[in-house]
Amino acid sequence: MKQLFMLLGILVLGAVVLSPAIAYLGFTPMPGDFALGAGNQRVVVPVAYSLCASSGLALLYYLLKR
Repeated sequence: MKQLFMLLGILVLGAVVLSPAIAYLGFTPMPGDFALGAGNQRVVVPVAYSLCASSGLALLYYLLKR
């Protein structure tokens, strides 16, 4: 259980560190994301990004469990 929490902490830290790099490279919003805008405000619902992250984490979990 302790290892799981350590792994989750590393993944969250990695996501926090990499999120500005992903935004700088222009990967947001990805195709498949919902972007709503009115005037100066813009809201992006990251559907595609969430699916990619979920698939990656599921694959990592599967590989670590084996």
